[in-house]
Amino acid sequence: MSLITDLAKVATTDATKRETEYDFIIVGGGTAGCVLASRLSENKATRVLLVETGGSGKTIPFTQTPAAYAQLFRTEHAYQLYTDPQEGLGGKTKFWPRGKLLGGLSKYYGTDSPNSASSINAQIAHYGSPEDYDEWATITNDKTWSWNEFGRQVILPGRYFRKFERVVADPAYPQVDNSLRGSDGPTRVGYFNYSTRFGQDFIKSSQALGVPFCADFDNGNGTLGVNRLMTYIDERATRVSTETAYLTSQVLARANLKVVTGVKVTKLVLDPSTGRPKAVGVQMQSTQGGTTYYAFTTEDVILAAGAIHTPHILMLSGIGPASQLRPHNIPVVKNFEQVGAHLQDHPVFDIHLKDKLKLAPVFLMPKGLTQTFRHVLATLQYLLFHTGPLAINWGETAAFIRTDDPNLFPRKDYPDKLHDTTSGPDSPDIEIFCTPLSYKDHGGFIFDEYTVATHVVLLRPSSEGFVSLKSSDPWTDPSVDPKYLQVDHDVERILRGIRFALQIQKTEPMSSHIDFEDLTFDGKLNDYSDDQLKQEIAERLETLYHPMGTCRMSASEDQGVVDSELKVHGVDGLRICDASVFPSMVSGHCAAAVIATAEKLADVLRSQ
Repeated sequence: MSLITDLAKVATTDATKRETEYDFIIVGGGTAGCVLASRLSENKATRVLLVETGGSGKTIPFTQTPAAYAQLFRTEHAYQLYTDPQEGLGGKTKFWPRGKLLGGLSKYYGTDSPNSASSINAQIAHYGSPEDYDEWATITNDKTWSWNEFGRQVILPGRYFRKFERVVADPAYPQVDNSLRGSDGPTRVGYFNYSTRFGQDFIKSSQALGVPFCADFDNGNGTLGVNRLMTYIDERATRVSTETAYLTSQVLARANLKVVTGVKVTKLVLDPSTGRPKAVGVQMQSTQGGTTYYAFTTEDVILAAGAIHTPHILMLSGIGPASQLRPHNIPVVKNFEQVGAHLQDHPVFDIHLKDKLKLAPVFLMPKGLTQTFRHVLATLQYLLFHTGPLAINWGETAAFIRTDDPNLFPRKDYPDKLHDTTSGPDSPDIEIFCTPLSYKDHGGFIFDEYTVATHVVLLRPSSEGFVSLKSSDPWTDPSVDPKYLQVDHDVERILRGIRFALQIQKTEPMSSHIDFEDLTFDGKLNDYSDDQLKQEIAERLETLYHPMGTCRMSASEDQGVVDSELKVHGVDGLRICDASVFPSMVSGHCAAAVIATAEKLADVLRSQ
């Protein structure tokens, strides 16, 4: 069966008749939603409905071509969200696009679906630190979330990172121990992106400064070090999303799976007659003010709408802080202060530099006849040979470091001890990645001149914000307030990361690429004082598109929204599966953690 756009085929307009029933209704066809729909419908007796607000990404060229992902940010395929004014950023609001199509958004280096190898992202296959998941196990008091059980312990071959990946061995990278990686999962992982000289020299310069070479960021031995990043790109240099990997034509042909697109879930259908609320279905519309349809479930509704829209749906349904619900005349079904709280994101600071070697592929957004000609040649190279600049995933190489590493940050230069926010001693708090072309405005603007860039990411911020209601109208997006840089040591860590990134740039062979004399760009940052750099941080900090934690896992409902089996505390028949459930931040890119979480939940549900 193809995708369905007519709600009448999958739902009813009569809220009193439970004639349209499914075992599971999945709200959100992002990274996690596609995984769950595929896995749960493997049992022919299990009826599954997947509801997605957007459409398919399979027919959109920009979702298939690795270098083109950012072209979708300001289109109908993404929610055009903006944060509340950020006190830590001088009162500025920040653009926060979230995906609105099957496969979702897990951009840059990961997720509204912070849900994964997705339809709009930089296709980076990075899983975070093993200690991140051990921390999850401690927080939830459930060892099944530890790296040894959730990750890829060899004696547990079904574990969830191994389960989703199909790693393709590359003879150019013999250091990768493929026996520790999955080989038969649906998601292609490997080194099929285009590699540039700039990225290769970034690795060499980082090593020259003492950053160790990490043979494989994802094998369980820790993620500290520098290397090329694996990607969700296949042998034909085409993006692998969870839509393309999990919702294949064979899966969509299953009679027990219905996938409806272009439909918004406006609220949950709750039954209070059992003594405590129970989710029994969903309410949906195709257009604002249009006909309302209902679908019902015999087992669970699973919210997989992402870290912004999952808490939004809960609050619209009367599950959330009473102080949020009452001003909008929403009846309080469950006063739940944790819903929408603990919003965190990975903020990034971009450093733009003049490329004196003129290797940057500025022709990817051509201006003038010469660049247009080079763009045509690059397009032909990509279409005919599946390589070249259009196969760039942008974040090709990265260094993961600790700001308390005395080898990188000598005590004589950095005497102040910072509070350790990492999940363990082998986990990073800063990522520095490089791109062979400098961009601004979320990839929408490329400099006229040849430029390259490095980017400093704060992986474990302490600052927390929240998602809140603007209106009871489900078609009005919620308020988003990440509260960037509300904790001083967040600023200090980014500052140290910038200082180290500048050192990498000034170290051979990377320094041979950069014209430090041109003060139009950020070569001038080398001469800035700490106070001047802090001002630049407040002026220029942006999102890395990794919101998480707004419905986090916890052992009790006074600390979070779901238990370790992703059941909503105090509400029957309702689970959540997306990055909103992360109980603490992944110190890296989020996509894989969401896919693995969805694989784990699918196993839990099938076992029951």
